[in-house]
Amino acid sequence: MIRINLLPHREEKRKQRKAAFNALLLLSALIGGGIVLMVGGWNANAIAVQDQRNNELKTAIVALDDKIKAIATLKQEIEALKARQQAVEDLQGDRNQPVYLLDELVKQTPAGVYLKAFRQEGQRVTVSGFAQSQERVSELLRNMSSASPWLERPDLVEVKAGSIGQGKTARKVVEFSVIVGIKRPRDKDKPEDDGKAGARAHHGAPGAAGNDKAA
Repeated sequence: MIRINLLPHREEKRKQRKAAFNALLLLSALIGGGIVLMVGGWNANAIAVQDQRNNELKTAIVALDDKIKAIATLKQEIEALKARQQAVEDLQGDRNQPVYLLDELVKQTPAGVYLKAFRQEGQRVTVSGFAQSQERVSELLRNMSSASPWLERPDLVEVKAGSIGQGKTARKVVEFSVIVGIKRPRDKDKPEDDGKAGARAHHGAPGAAGNDKAA
């Protein structure tokens, strides 16, 4: 006997394939959504960790900035204290400058030169006097520039012919005016270049010993 299936089996197979396809789509969507959620959660966690590190870095930077400001302020205070200390030392050293100045003028003034006045303004001293000749004035300038441990940078301001006395007893002389610098004790002890140091060692040793005695 021949059996004939009259049911719409093609429609049933089509429905089954469609249902399977929809199930596969749903499963794929679920898997994709899970993957997206996992990746998103991992990214969110990584971002949160990085934000935390950034916040820690910002906090550390702020703390370092505060320390840098404190160090800068401390350096300024140290420099101010050094300046005050130096000012006090200079003030104490400047009290003995007239003694050093008079002692050096006596030592460095050659024969034939007579000093009549001097005036100090800060670290510069104006010295005026008479000399028998211009050569004597030049010798005085050389002594002040190279042979003195306390005097430096002499500058001849004026030199002119003059006379001492009146009538037959008048003598022709050379009037001069010199501006010379006087060193502070801290400047006196500073090392100089080889040429000046050699000249100072050769010419200035006796003067330095005499100054120590005077002090």
